[in-house]
Amino acid sequence: METTSVEMASHSQILVEEKSSVRILTLNKPKQLNALNFDMISRLLQLFLAYEKNSSVKLVILKGQGRAFCAGGDVPPVVRDIVRGKWRLGADFFSDEYTLNYVMATHSKPQVSILNGIVMGGGAGVSIHGRYRVATENTVFAMPETALGLFPDVGASYFLSRLPGFFGEYVGLTGARLDGAEMLACGLATHFVPSTRLTALEADLCRVGSSDPNLFVSTILDAYTQKPHLKQKSAYNRLDVIDRCFSRRTIEDIIIALEREAAQEPDDWISTTIKALKKASPASLKIGLRSIRQGRFQGVGQCLIREYRIVCHVMKGDISKDVVEGCRAILIDKDKNPKWKPSRLEEMKDDMVEKYFKIVEEEGWEDLKLPTRNNLPAFAISKL
Repeated sequence: METTSVEMASHSQILVEEKSSVRILTLNKPKQLNALNFDMISRLLQLFLAYEKNSSVKLVILKGQGRAFCAGGDVPPVVRDIVRGKWRLGADFFSDEYTLNYVMATHSKPQVSILNGIVMGGGAGVSIHGRYRVATENTVFAMPETALGLFPDVGASYFLSRLPGFFGEYVGLTGARLDGAEMLACGLATHFVPSTRLTALEADLCRVGSSDPNLFVSTILDAYTQKPHLKQKSAYNRLDVIDRCFSRRTIEDIIIALEREAAQEPDDWISTTIKALKKASPASLKIGLRSIRQGRFQGVGQCLIREYRIVCHVMKGDISKDVVEGCRAILIDKDKNPKWKPSRLEEMKDDMVEKYFKIVEEEGWEDLKLPTRNNLPAFAISKL
């Protein structure tokens, strides 16, 4: 007999639904586009660790209420703490968030993330590391951190660096938006299912038995998936140009290469890409590029430990205070006119970038301590 129970309390920010051996978790802050706060991250971490120990749980489905899956981490409170001189409170937030990303990446139970809407920043962190990522025609994916004075984190240096060619550098540095078809094409999504079919898909997934859950889930998803057409103007159709330009050693070289391409053949997409890079924080671009490049040769745990060092330096603000300025301009005052310091790429010297990757010199500060895990990372590029 199937049992269904919903952990209600209308104010609950994570709804938990139990359907026999399946747990359906719904991010439930639709007015804030399901932005992840400290309580939500802590609750998800608690649930995912509990499900691993519970032999009756075979599958976890994660989705969002409203028009977003999850638009990212709830950054303004962290910035307010930084301004009050309490950046270590932000460090606790990121420590829990990155630990959750790692637990999801190495989870023994399959995770199906239903990405029906906006997926950005921290929203990518709680979905892309899972084994199955279902995009729809409503999906909008982006890593917009460089425009905020941050950098692509939540393990992005791991999953972006594993996309075809240098597409990950393009997505991570420019904050470019991808639709569901593009997510499927580059491997960020494993399946594409029209939103009208999601209710039926979920019902079928809830029939998972005690045999091989991964085989069952992938068989069901394969039966529902479609191959959507890439738009003619899709960035993914320009992978040759992206590879030529974004494979360059420095941000300056990448911009020069893009400008050279634009001079040969004027193109709206290239001019938009150049504009995005020139508007972003120079510090964020240089940190982000180096982080993704290092991620190509590191496991997911190493990437998250390195990103934690970087984000602590970003919050501490000894080298640049761009995260405070970026959040002011984009999220708080919304004038969209940040005043970056340093303001130019050439002023962000290599030795300044280097400091972000070193241990934080602060009493009581420690590197991120990730839990011991037995499973290999779940993230893999699907073979289309």
